[in-house]
Amino acid sequence: MAGIRQADLARDAGISASYLNLIEHNRRRIGGKLLTDLAQILGVEPTMLTEGAEAALIAALREAAADAGAVAAETERADEFAGRFPGWAEVLAGAHRRIASLERTVETLSDRLTHDHLLAASLHEVLSTAAAIRATASILAETGELDPVWRDKFHRNLNEDSARLAESSKALVRYLDDSDKSEDPRGAPQEEVEAFVAAHDHHFAALEDGSADPAALIGAAPELGSEAARQIAQEVLGQYLADARAMPLAPFQEALRRRGLDPTALAREFGVALPAVFRRLAAMPGGVLATEVGLVICDASGGILFRKPVAGFDLPRFGASCPLWPLFTALSRPLAPIRRRVSQLGRSAVLFDCLAVAWPQEVAGFDRDPLYRSVMLILPVPSPGAPDEAAQPVGSTCRVCPRSACSARREPSILREGF
Repeated sequence: MAGIRQADLARDAGISASYLNLIEHNRRRIGGKLLTDLAQILGVEPTMLTEGAEAALIAALREAAADAGAVAAETERADEFAGRFPGWAEVLAGAHRRIASLERTVETLSDRLTHDHLLAASLHEVLSTAAAIRATASILAETGELDPVWRDKFHRNLNEDSARLAESSKALVRYLDDSDKSEDPRGAPQEEVEAFVAAHDHHFAALEDGSADPAALIGAAPELGSEAARQIAQEVLGQYLADARAMPLAPFQEALRRRGLDPTALAREFGVALPAVFRRLAAMPGGVLATEVGLVICDASGGILFRKPVAGFDLPRFGASCPLWPLFTALSRPLAPIRRRVSQLGRSAVLFDCLAVAWPQEVAGFDRDPLYRSVMLILPVPSPGAPDEAAQPVGSTCRVCPRSACSARREPSILREGF
């Protein structure tokens, strides 16, 4: 229908034509980044490739009805509506996708304005320089007779501050323009590391086979522009290498085939802790797991240290996350595994199984408390069908969460009715 040859589609997706042929004949599983890439190249929703066009349209209608909240919609008759009025069904589904896209844009911009330290520093520089110019100008305007030496000094200050204001203003404009053109605006060191890991699709084959070490990968990474980002990346890759040595790729894949996606059984087989298994599952190459998985790691303060996004489960850009996530519940029950089924409001009707556990970073001494970290594995629930009433509704962050009646809310949402 798109008029794209199989060989061209395979080339654009970065895979071989023979591998794409196996996928088309249902002889290879597909999921994660490859599924998203193919859908983007073809210009369709990923669900259309996994469930078919009609099923994807019906799912989109039910999702739109669920996000409508108080509006009563006959969701059980969505298939009838799509069958009798396919054009209007497409219009409604397209409008809902557009709304969801705009909400994600608002969330990104909101988090950026709140947490982007480079933007905050640039604005502070502009405001402080303007205040200095204003103070100097007031002295010259309000003081009658000034000593020529002092008058010349104030004039020099005005000239220097004006030049500084011009440069800082141009730098701020350049930063905003570059960020608008970039699909992945970065500023904080964690975001540089996230871009670096995402560029490798969260899997470092060179570390797996020993052909490179963390220092070599970090030195060749254009995404890591700051020393702080390189230090964080060193810790991330060091942990990755330790996990790969404890659970080598081939034996781990074999264990996955035998035991399925059972982190507890995998932890017992390899003699490692659950956090290591969670990290290893999130680092699997494309095609190994039947579904994509997400991962979030935080420290005891609730600050996000690492994240691997998963489609449908929105994560703030290292800002203040939803306190209802099982990730934070685990901090109150260290070493006790927690499994919760959640649904994120205002984004997708897809449910998620969240597995979380908190663990001490090191053995604490008698004179100091242990420092805990928490990790959460995010697993999409395949074909949930009807909404699960027992699922815990969660958001991404209060600032863009549409759920008004929530006891955990910290601040009003900017996504008010009529936004």
